[in-house]
Amino acid sequence: MGVEFCYPAGEMKRPAHIDPEFLELTFRVAREYAGWRADRFVANRIPRLSRTRVQRILKKFAFDEDGKQVKPNRVLREGEQITVYKMPPDEPDTPRHFGVIYEDEWLMAVDKPAGLPVHPTARYLKNTLTALLEERYGPDRPILTHRLDAETSGIVLCSRGQESERLVKKMFAQRKVKKTYLAVIDGAMDPPSGRIEVAMGFDPDSVIRVKMACGPSYQLPALTEYRTLEVVGDRTLLEIKPRTGRQHQIRAHLAHMGHPIVGDKMYGPDEDLFLEYIESGLTPDIERRAGHKRHALHAASLSFTHPFTCDAITIECPPPEDIRGLLE
Repeated sequence: MGVEFCYPAGEMKRPAHIDPEFLELTFRVAREYAGWRADRFVANRIPRLSRTRVQRILKKFAFDEDGKQVKPNRVLREGEQITVYKMPPDEPDTPRHFGVIYEDEWLMAVDKPAGLPVHPTARYLKNTLTALLEERYGPDRPILTHRLDAETSGIVLCSRGQESERLVKKMFAQRKVKKTYLAVIDGAMDPPSGRIEVAMGFDPDSVIRVKMACGPSYQLPALTEYRTLEVVGDRTLLEIKPRTGRQHQIRAHLAHMGHPIVGDKMYGPDEDLFLEYIESGLTPDIERRAGHKRHALHAASLSFTHPFTCDAITIECPPPEDIRGLLE
């Protein structure tokens, strides 16, 4: 699930006795929860945790904004911020394979399967693309030059050597790498082709640290171009070209337009799906409510000028079967 599945502790520093691998969840007490006991509030905000388990967590691992421990029977006030630290679950199983779709002495592009995180996190260590590259190539493994969300499938470009890494990362930073994605969304875009140019920023109303929101009040300019490829029933296959590189840009922009990506547990019908997924993993009920086992987003192509040969390079990766299956 990657780093996006952790939550931050707001402005409060992590207490020294809390294991650095514990997940951090931050909750602000809305008006409707004022007067609730802390254990009842946290049990309400973390689905599938029993009241007894919540009480055990609160006795050692919950703090307010001043760093004071929050006892289970504490009566909460509107606007308070509660930070809860939670032991991460055992490292889940992930796909442990990847294909090589382009390779030369400076670069390598791999086809990352959906469900495989790219970097180690508190929850994933061995089951990551970074670890698999080291297993296959040893200490001189190719170096990842950008990232995809764990659930996103498709192309990840790697470099061979420090100079290659520097040049490729510079290309990404200067937006000289043209990216094309495929996504299956709920409903149909109107118009069928166009631009989504809406600023973005972190969502202040979400307990999920990395969740983004869109609107004129945010400060990060973001532009996404899209084109409808196919409409089947109440689902649409889009070709998407992000012209800026904001976090979760495609997912947040499409959700902002009222057409979230099928299977998106964070930006889909209810973010509580994401919280439940963190706690219990993928269950049949979560998959049914989300519409698919993962968000249906695929990195389909990269185009750029080779930093060493100056050749025009286009790397393509066809979508996996689960993407096509959503349109059948």
